[in-house]
Amino acid sequence: MIVPLLNHHIKSLGASPTTAGIIGSCYGVLQLFSSSIVGSWSDIVGRRFSLITCILVSAFGYALLGLSTNIFICALARIPVGIFKHSLSISKALLSDLVLEKERPRVMGRFNAASSMGFILGPVVAGYLTELQGGFYLTCFLCSAIFVLNAGLVWIMPSSEEFCNGNIVNENKTNDLTPDSHVKLDVLQENKEIIKNHPTWTVRDKVVSVFKKVTGAAFSDMWDIFLVRLLMAISVMLCYSNFALAMEERFHMKPRTTGYLISYSSSLGVVAGFLMGTLSKLYEHSSYTMLMHASILTFFCIFTYSLASKIWVVVLSFTFLAFSTNIGRTCIVDIELTVGKQYGSGTLIGIGQSVSSVGRILAPLLSGFAQEYDACGPPLLGAIMALASIYLMYKCRIRYTGASLQKRKSE
Repeated sequence: MIVPLLNHHIKSLGASPTTAGIIGSCYGVLQLFSSSIVGSWSDIVGRRFSLITCILVSAFGYALLGLSTNIFICALARIPVGIFKHSLSISKALLSDLVLEKERPRVMGRFNAASSMGFILGPVVAGYLTELQGGFYLTCFLCSAIFVLNAGLVWIMPSSEEFCNGNIVNENKTNDLTPDSHVKLDVLQENKEIIKNHPTWTVRDKVVSVFKKVTGAAFSDMWDIFLVRLLMAISVMLCYSNFALAMEERFHMKPRTTGYLISYSSSLGVVAGFLMGTLSKLYEHSSYTMLMHASILTFFCIFTYSLASKIWVVVLSFTFLAFSTNIGRTCIVDIELTVGKQYGSGTLIGIGQSVSSVGRILAPLLSGFAQEYDACGPPLLGAIMALASIYLMYKCRIRYTGASLQKRKSE
């Protein structure tokens, strides 16, 4: 709800375009450095506490934004949100703690579908509210209220330990312990270790532990997985970076029609999320194979879009691109969690978000350079990035397939 209105609000306070850009960049920079730290912190103090903290601090940031009558308060309000708005990342880490590895793509796919629904509905709601008197401030307070409601939902939700206990007890009423139950017991034991240790730790112990977990994962042999994620993120961002301008220049498409096409693509992303469970079974739970095929499809879609001379070719390309990008994002997270499980799911998902933030910083710069040569330059460069990630995945296929084989053995 907030993102489409923010720049307009900042400019209405008298800020120059440069100042508005700096305020927007500060949020991205804070997210870059805080996502891995907050993710690792959630591994140490527990998902529920960290999730409630992040949600309530974000609610405070949006409420403060609703009170912003000058540029200083507006910039100040972006700081707590930039540092603590990682509720999606911690929720993914929580889900990964509660489900079996073979079920993770299906559950993550549904979670991404729910998130996509929010990105579809949010701008529509904000558009209606903006037409009211003081619409931006009303939108900020509504956003803050939704965050407080989410914090209440997390508060009344069973803890991960109670959830695992309940599942195992229900299974034992009719059966002996199954292999799935043993996996749940292992997860439960890990949660108990966190719950047992963290109350006795000092602040220094927690800071040192966070630093060790983040640096250990960041400088591990998982560099190839993070690099694949970075290349694919940049390739998709380059495709969308100048989309509205390119559609206007190449096909004389009106902004409203371009918006409909983007909404259509986002809606297909929701469908792709719900199909992840079926696709995972079809691929025998091999996230590497799914990621490879999705990346190849992404490359062809971006390349076809960059050379398209007919609008129906663009629509067809974005139809398949919506599926391939959503499937690819889910698979790369699943591979990260499978290969680097010793570092903790919160740490890995946080580092992954930091990698994506680097892509958000680099993509506009690369897009600007590419546009100097041609309007089709950004998507062509994005296709090259996607092709590079496919080559890297092929070279490192032994490690990827090893993770998939390990997952199959755990079934």
